[in-house]
Amino acid sequence: MTLAEFTKKRRYLWWWVKDTKGLSKESVVEAVLNYGNWDDVQKLFKILGLKKVAATFKKKSRPSKVGRQNYRPEVVNYFTRYFKRHAQ
Repeated sequence: MTLAEFTKKRRYLWWWVKDTKGLSKESVVEAVLNYGNWDDVQKLFKILGLKKVAATFKKKSRPSKVGRQNYRPEVVNYFTRYFKRHAQ
């Protein structure tokens, strides 16, 4: 399964987007970790790989002066600990 197929099957995560093919990897990771269920998270790990998802999360989960981060605080807390333990 490709990332485009994954997003197409999970329209409920991007209900406001007409065409999910153009979503960036960062947008997909953010939406799945914030709003997806555990099955969605596991399938994302299979598509992108645990380490790539962890790296994308780490890069985007800290607020910066230039950019923003849209992860919920409890998601940041959980996945920071999860990736620290499982993606080393």
